[in-house]
Formats: sequence, structure tokens, C-alpha cells
Amino acid sequence: MRRLAELQPGKPGSIFTSDLSVNEFLLVREAGFRPLGLVLGSSIYHVGIQLGRWGKNQELTTLSQAMYHARELAMTRMEAEAAQLGADGIVGVRLSVEARDFGSDIAEFIAIGTAVKADAPAPGGNGSWRNAKGQPFTSDLSGQDFWTLVRAGYAPLGMVMGTCVYHIAHQKIGSMFSNIGRNVEIEPFTQALYDARELAMERMQREAEELHAEGIVGVQLNSHNHRWGGHTTEFFAIGTAVRPLREDHVIERPTMVLSLDG
Repeated sequence: MRRLAELQPGKPGSIFTSDLSVNEFLLVREAGFRPLGLVLGSSIYHVGIQLGRWGKNQELTTLSQAMYHARELAMTRMEAEAAQLGADGIVGVRLSVEARDFGSDIAEFIAIGTAVKADAPAPGGNGSWRNAKGQPFTSDLSGQDFWTLVRAGYAPLGMVMGTCVYHIAHQKIGSMFSNIGRNVEIEPFTQALYDARELAMERMQREAEELHAEGIVGVQLNSHNHRWGGHTTEFFAIGTAVRPLREDHVIERPTMVLSLDG
């Protein structure tokens, strides 16, 4: 907070910090937002022990809750820094997990992005760019995608996510021998991965509904094994929930670019 207080955004002689590229910075400015400062949140989290029946497909709820809570802590701390700067939102958010040498069951969850302030009120409604919870919006869209979204008449509400840590049951000995030399689908494995992805997607969609979003753009569905071994995996879904700013959504026509390079 002391570092952010020293930035004094908007005052003569003050500076901003940003991890946006030059092109992204200029496009965010052209969209009507000025960067205030680089904001981050971090949580070093100990993942607890999960007990279960390893011979069946099942969600490992203790691990799912740990992975979700740790990310949520990092995100809310980043949002608190943006609120300290008086930001309307955060663009270019990166959310990552890094293993640490403190122990095999300890990881650092990091959220980092650029806090921005709008030059003008949002069209329609109460004129606020913040989301329904009164918090600065968050978005993992690139500067180019953010510019396109705003120019087309949409506004980001927040990054929404869902996670599911799932154990895939080991194949029975009889099935292993019966499948030798055959092309055959292993249905329990297929169903397990399908169920895990669906749980992650459903939880992400529920978060978007709580923000009264019209939809989610830029969705990524990733699979991580972390430290749990080959039969346990985490499916993590994340995207940016959006709302319309106006009824008509005019898409900018592409312009021809002629290279002058020899």
C-alpha cells in the first residue's frame, strides 16, 4: 500500500507502472482508459491431505477447495490494491501457480495486472465501470481484445473461474488384460475426465451468473497435475464475464495494412 500511495496517479509529475506492451498500452488508452499502476496479489498456500477410495472415480473436494481458495485470496488482494488506487478495473491479468522449495505440498498463487481508470463514465446505467459487487472489474484479455470489446459496446465485469480436482480410478487387472492388442475406448477414464471438466465449467458459469453477466469470453480450460500423480488431475476453467454497454454492437471494420518493407 505504501508503494501504491507513492504513485499518486493523476497528480503532476506522478508515474504509472504497467506490464502492458507498447501496443497494448496505446490501445487501452485509445479505448478511454489510463493505466494507474501494476497491482498484484499473492498467497502461499499449504494444500491439505485428501482421503478417499482410490478404486473409484471421484472429486477430491478438499483439494478442489484448496486450489480455489488460494486463487481467490490472490485475486482479492490484487483487487484491494486496485481499489486503493481508485481504479475502475484491472486489465491483462495473469493468474499463475508456482511450486516453492518450502515443501512439496506448498505453492504460491500469484495474480498480477494493470489497474486502469476510465476517462469517461460508462454508457447507460449508473455510469460506473465497476461490477455489480462495486469492485473494480478484472480481465485477462489482451490490450487488443480489451479495445475490441469496449469499442463493440461491451464491458468486462470480472474474471470468473471454476476448478475441480478429480481422481481417475485405476483400470482393473481384468480389463487391462482384455484390452491388450485391441482398439477400445476405456469408458471409465472418458467419463471421469468428462465429469471433471463439466464441474469446472459449471462453477465458472455460476460465478458469471452472480455478476449478472451476459456471457463469458476468452474461456480457457486447462489441465494441471501439480504433485498428485498420473491418476489425479485438476481441471481449471477461467474467462472474462462481460455485459453490454448498449443495444447495438458495431464491430470495427478491418483496415488494410500495406507493408513498406523491402
